[in-house]
Amino acid sequence: MIALVLGDFRDRVRRPAYAATLLAAALLGYLAVPASDSRWAIMQLGPYRGLYTSAYVGMATALASTLWLMLGGFYVVRNTIARDERTNVGLLLASTPLRTPVYLVAKLLGNVLVLTSMLVVLAGTALVMQVARGESTSVDLGALLLPFAVVAFPAVVLTASAALFWELTPVLKTGSGNVIWFFCWMVLALGGQSPSAPLGGLGVSDVVESLGADMAAKGLDVTGGEFSLGLTALDAPLTPFEWSGFTPGAGFLLSRLLVMGVVVALALLPAVWFTRFDPALDGGVVPEAPDAVPVPAESGAFYVRGGLKTVVRRGSALSAFPRLLVGEVRVLLQGVSRWWWIGLALVAAVTVVVPIAGVSRVLLPAAWIWPVLLWSRLGTQRYECDVQSILAPYPSVRWRAVAEWLAGVLLTAGTGAAAAIRMVVAGDPAGVAAWVAAVLFIPALAFSLGSLSRTHRVFQAGYVPVWYAGVSGLPVLDLAGALRAEDGTPLGPPAPLLAALGIGLVVAVVALSGRRLR
Repeated sequence: MIALVLGDFRDRVRRPAYAATLLAAALLGYLAVPASDSRWAIMQLGPYRGLYTSAYVGMATALASTLWLMLGGFYVVRNTIARDERTNVGLLLASTPLRTPVYLVAKLLGNVLVLTSMLVVLAGTALVMQVARGESTSVDLGALLLPFAVVAFPAVVLTASAALFWELTPVLKTGSGNVIWFFCWMVLALGGQSPSAPLGGLGVSDVVESLGADMAAKGLDVTGGEFSLGLTALDAPLTPFEWSGFTPGAGFLLSRLLVMGVVVALALLPAVWFTRFDPALDGGVVPEAPDAVPVPAESGAFYVRGGLKTVVRRGSALSAFPRLLVGEVRVLLQGVSRWWWIGLALVAAVTVVVPIAGVSRVLLPAAWIWPVLLWSRLGTQRYECDVQSILAPYPSVRWRAVAEWLAGVLLTAGTGAAAAIRMVVAGDPAGVAAWVAAVLFIPALAFSLGSLSRTHRVFQAGYVPVWYAGVSGLPVLDLAGALRAEDGTPLGPPAPLLAALGIGLVVAVVALSGRRLR
């Protein structure tokens, strides 16, 4: 089992998504300890924050990492079972005497190991930031690392367990499960901070109680504000006070152990129905490898992805581009259920009849969360379907990449077409401009993230929070132009800038990754 855990860990730490998450973790460690005169904070209690001692820096970074790893870390480790199935490793495991519970424990430990390595990076960043800020030069490693052990690590186990459970549960293991997890994360991140949360939630309430007790002992008034965990803009820099640190009691430690025990049991529950890739238990037969089909030299290259096959003959790439674009659209939409189309039709029908104010504020954002799973296919399918070697002989890699992005543009325009028509009829040029910019930018973002990371999970993990933040009222992330000023001007990013950024992303990926896209 140890060999299985270590092999799984080594395989995942070599992937681009892991490196990107480590970089994000280091950035989070920096944000958790802002400069003394900063107008933003990760953790605050009213107008106060702790002096940057080892105890406070460790706790602030550990709490921030708890929220981050539960979101970003989930998408990093949520592919271990699917990878064994896709690479046919599962068929090999099915022929061994390895028992299903042991296999699941090994996968769970692999998830924990990957997320713990990220936690180690955050702890190292916390140490560096304490020294860099210089408010306290006395380093106490015990006080610095304790919050990571008693607060952040249980969240790591929770995330690792949830990722494994998601992969083994029929409804959750689909792409929709990635979107569902974001909203589950929101419930955990907000509800887990409540003192009434089951089993103490994330343990935040005990930390707040400790902070409040120290402030009361120093005669500080905290009635001017509540505890806040998350990136928050400030009107003025926070006033520091020296916190003695968090000393966990027996009840707190017991609640953390109970949380870990419950989530581990949840992760192992699928052993009841998981067949460990055994075709006999699945009621099927072992699939046979298909016979190789030779490609005649004069016929060009087979363009195969997701079961579709189109012959692209060598010649003028430009003359073949319309057929290539049609093929990319078919590939992008392949396998979409009729219920997806019915849902989109309902959104379009409602868009036609609601007042124009509701079109940009509600219906267009709804239309542009609907295709998130299809967008995430851009730039990734050649790798996830293992057909990049088949695509290599295609005479123009860059034209193929452009066609793939344009297929995403057509999908985006199609899902938001009803809203665009309403804005044109209503005489809303600013809204139409924002619509055009988003049509160019969203698939460009999906294509660039997919091409560079080679996995659909990166876009899904990034776009859903951005979409939610924009809909919730954060103008800088409002890609759909939902937020408007009193004169009707969109408050989001300027349309020309967003469109140029989208085109720039595509140009950069195509230019810099021409060989890699083969």
